[in-house]
Amino acid sequence: MAFIKDFKDFALKGNVVELAIAVIIGAAFGAIVSSMVQDIITPLLLTPALEAAGVKDLDQLTWGAVKYGNFLAAVLKFLIIALVLFILIQALSKLKRKKEDPVTTTPSAPEFTLQEKLLMEIRDSLKK
Repeated sequence: MAFIKDFKDFALKGNVVELAIAVIIGAAFGAIVSSMVQDIITPLLLTPALEAAGVKDLDQLTWGAVKYGNFLAAVLKFLIIALVLFILIQALSKLKRKKEDPVTTTPSAPEFTLQEKLLMEIRDSLKK
């Protein structure tokens, strides 16, 4: 029974649950990026290059048995995901820096009470 309890504690830790959520969201984001490359970028931006190569689809780009069109599509997907993650990390970093930075207002001169002023005068006269 200790094994089951240990496994339950491990599986329900915040890190494991957060990782599972990140993987699911990552898979969904990957599908969005794949669709963007295949359905938007390839038809709009790569059509002239594909027509010059005499193919209709990026997947049809081959050199013998090597399907380098699939590789190009994977590289495009990677670059887009890397760009989005870079922008996201930069934004989060800026937010974190703003929270950590102290308020940059200049402090005004300290105001002393009458008792503090008298004590400073006594100190100064004792120094003399």
